[in-house]
Amino acid sequence: MTDEAGPEAGIGLVTAHLDQLGIAYEVVEHARGESAAAEARAAGVTPANAAKSVLLRDQDGFRLAVVPASERVDLHKLRALLEAGKELRLASEEEMANEFPGFELGAIPPLGEMLPAAEIVDRRILDHDRVLCNGGDHEHSLLLNPRDLVRASSAVEADICQDT
Repeated sequence: MTDEAGPEAGIGLVTAHLDQLGIAYEVVEHARGESAAAEARAAGVTPANAAKSVLLRDQDGFRLAVVPASERVDLHKLRALLEAGKELRLASEEEMANEFPGFELGAIPPLGEMLPAAEIVDRRILDHDRVLCNGGDHEHSLLLNPRDLVRASSAVEADICQDT
């Protein structure tokens, strides 16, 4: 998404969607960050208490992995879980910009049903009452109950982070 996007872009799209679903949230404004971990720190939250959205692509379309901002997605675990081969890969910036122009690159919200994209949520996210997550742009994040994310998108819950 470019900076010329209108008021219906980014956070406006996401909050309207959450309102429609009846999901409670809090908008958190913060200094611009270029990663989920940086945005978490700017909002006064540790990356372990924030979620990041990782957009993937395969022959069936897009997939959305939601993991703690302090962790990395494990493509091998995701390929096994989804019974996908090597064609499951990170979506390119060009694909994200073309397919989801309402969101800034790197700020895809953790709401797979908005995209649409099948969603997989790492179990670690569900250890929290509320998590900070992408709001569609790099200056707004959302605090919400991660179980609402799972319900909204009928997400699969799994261990999809790299082992340390």
